[in-house]
Order: sequence, then C-alpha cells, then structure tokens
Amino acid sequence: MKATREKIENHQAYLTIEAEPAEVEKSLEEAYHHLVKQTNIPGFRKGKTPRPILERYIGKERLFEHALDHLVPELYQQALKEQAIEPIAQGQIEITQTEPVPVFKAVVPMKPTVKLGDYHTIKVEQAPVEVTESNVNDVIEQLRHQHATWEPVDRAVDFGDLTVFDIESAVEGQPFINQKGAQYHVARDQSTPFPGFSEQLAGMKKGEEKEFKLTLPADYSRKEVAGKEVVSKVKINEIKQEKLPEINEDLAKAVSPDLLTVEALREQASKELTQRAEERNQIDFEERLLDAVVKISDIQFPPVLVESEITRILGQRFQNNRQTLESYLKMMNKTEEELRTELRPSAFSGVSRSLVISQLIEEEKIEVTDADIDAEIEKMTKETTQNREKVIQFFNTPDVRKSISQTLLTRKTLQLLKDIAQATKEPEESEESKKPKKASKAKKKEEDK
Repeated sequence: MKATREKIENHQAYLTIEAEPAEVEKSLEEAYHHLVKQTNIPGFRKGKTPRPILERYIGKERLFEHALDHLVPELYQQALKEQAIEPIAQGQIEITQTEPVPVFKAVVPMKPTVKLGDYHTIKVEQAPVEVTESNVNDVIEQLRHQHATWEPVDRAVDFGDLTVFDIESAVEGQPFINQKGAQYHVARDQSTPFPGFSEQLAGMKKGEEKEFKLTLPADYSRKEVAGKEVVSKVKINEIKQEKLPEINEDLAKAVSPDLLTVEALREQASKELTQRAEERNQIDFEERLLDAVVKISDIQFPPVLVESEITRILGQRFQNNRQTLESYLKMMNKTEEELRTELRPSAFSGVSRSLVISQLIEEEKIEVTDADIDAEIEKMTKETTQNREKVIQFFNTPDVRKSISQTLLTRKTLQLLKDIAQATKEPEESEESKKPKKASKAKKKEEDK
C-alpha cells in the first residue's frame, strides 16, 4: 500500500491510497474462499469449485467487488496508522481507479484541537434583571384573556370576535376547504387559513352569506395550490364577543385558589416574571462567557461535527413534537438543506462552545465525584412522591449517571468562568476616592514659586 497525504484543509486530511498488486491478489483469494462456500455450481461440491470456474460462473466483477469491500477498509486503517492520523468520525472514501490496481481517495475528519486563550482575564458584565409594573400589567391582561368568556352578540363581525361559520371553497374547481360549524378567531393580518380571509369576514352579519376570491401566496404551504386563486363561499352562523373579567379577587381566585387578593396575584406574577427573567439572563450570561473564551482561542474542527450538531438539533426539536420534520418543511415551504443551512451558524457556535468546555475541564482538572452525582439525584427526586424508589433506580442507571456527571462538569466549568469574570471586574471607586486629593507640601511649594 502506498498512502500520500495531499493536504489538510478544514481540519480534514486528504489522502490518496494505492493498493499493491500482491494486496489485491490476496484480497481476491480471500473473496474466492468466502464466495465459493456460498455458491452452488452444478458438478461441484459446495466449497470445492476451482477459482477460474467460480469467476466464470459469478463473474469477475462480482469477485472483484467483494474483494474491494474488504480491501478498501483495511488499507484505509493502515493509511491512518502510517500517517499518524486520529479521525473523529468515519472518512469519506471514493474509489477513483480500479485498473491496473485500485486507487481511492479519502477525506478524513481529524480530532479537534483547542488552544485556549488567556481566559483568566475575560470581562463579561451580567445585565441586571428588571421587572417593571408594565410587565406585570401585561401578565394580568393575558390572564384576563385566558379566563374570558365568549358571549353571542347581535351585530356585524369585528376584529377580535369569535365566529362560527360554514365554508365551501375550491381552487381551479377542485375542493379546497369545506367545513360546517367552523370556529374562527377574526384577527387583523392573520395568515390562516390564508391571507386576507379575516378581512373578508369583518362586517358580515349573522345569517349572511358571502362569496369572495383571494389569491394564495406564492410561498403557501401547499405547493400544489400556491399562487392560485381560491373561491370561497361563507355563511356566518354565530358571532361571539370576548368578555374580559374584572381585575378583582374573583380573577385572582380563578388563577389560583391560594390567591385571595389582587395584590397577591400581582406579587405572584412579578415573582414568576423575575424567575423567568433570571433564568434567561443566566443562560445569556453563560453563553456570552463561553463566546468570550471562544473569541480568544484557536479552535479547529472538521465540518462533520457541525453537521452532526444540526442533526442533533433537528432530532431534539421533533422528537417530542407531534409534528414531523417532513410536515414542518412542507408547512414552511423549505427543503431540508435550506433548514440545515439556517441552523449551521448556531450549530457552529454550539460545537465551539462545547469544545471550549471540554478543554477547560481538562486543563482545570475539573472533576465530578459519585457523591456529587448522588447529591444531584437526591435534589432531582426530592419532590417525587409516587414510585420514588423506581425513579431513583432509573437515575442510578449507568447512562443516566453519566449524563448527570456531564451536566455537573459543565455546571462547574461555567461557575469557574463566572468566578473569573466577577474577579476581573474593575473595582468601583469609593466616595472617598472620588474626592479631590490634597497636594503634597513639596508640590505646593513648587506651585507657589
């Protein structure tokens, strides 16, 4: 075997590997011994057919392909060892020549390298968390809508109303949307079932029928009708108006029986808003800390890691979602490659942060003990009342304990960066230090001259 490293680009090694005639013959002989045991040839006992006859019977091409299936991976591994390349994933292999000897090219994703910058001097400010009265008022207003009732009204449809109607529609004579007793919230600039529909209902009265035409957008989710005209006939059966509850004790109790006053309701809203804001603020702070270290570090890794991260993101997004990737792409009128392209920057950032964390763990010798994991499991199951023993047993399985360990390692690493960032903040001037300093006697004499 002759292996040549052509170049290293994007942290990938580009190899050209050429087989020796003796290696090819050895692989052909091994392929013959394997296939002859599986092939029934008239006039010969299984496994006893001479190679030339087997070649004529199954074809030289099949024997050669079988030989390559074993030879190429073997020579690939030899080449990696010879070139001292440590791959992070399976390489891409392309056979470029078969005669007189096989030649193939391999693109090998190499193990990432991370050279951290001086992270002991990073300075990242954490923004203060602020919840205003306006924020609380917005939550109270949302709660009013959640506990609102809908009452029939004897007037024309207005934006904000809930309507019940029958609809028949068609595109180029083919049925499109046909439904009896459909409930629909009329809102401005609504895109469902298609743009302009809400505006056509506004002003209609109970019992009124109306026929109208609208053109579907070019990027409509159903590609077969995108850009085409839809003819709709609608009959209004009922019009309901939203009735918001008053902001009083009844609303507070409707939200939670434990809330007896409006003030208690506002306090709970403020507390929950603050908690969510602090969680978002903490995540943002940690990401900016990691990005600060990424910025001053030299991080090299192959593109395959970004693609793997995109696949992980997509799997996580649709794993617990009733919507599939296919239906999402159809709804958004996108291809999977377009979606992957959109996710690539965030995936790149995610891989960079992850590699920084791993390198920090190694350099700072951050460790997680069994006691740490046990304490975390106790914390996670503290509020569990039903089947607690089974839950604890699940958390103590090797895979889950390993996952918890990784979470704790990341948590400790981020805490290290937080401590560094807080320690490197510029000390604030005290009131005393802000006062003008008296000139020394020697300097005063100099000034008087």
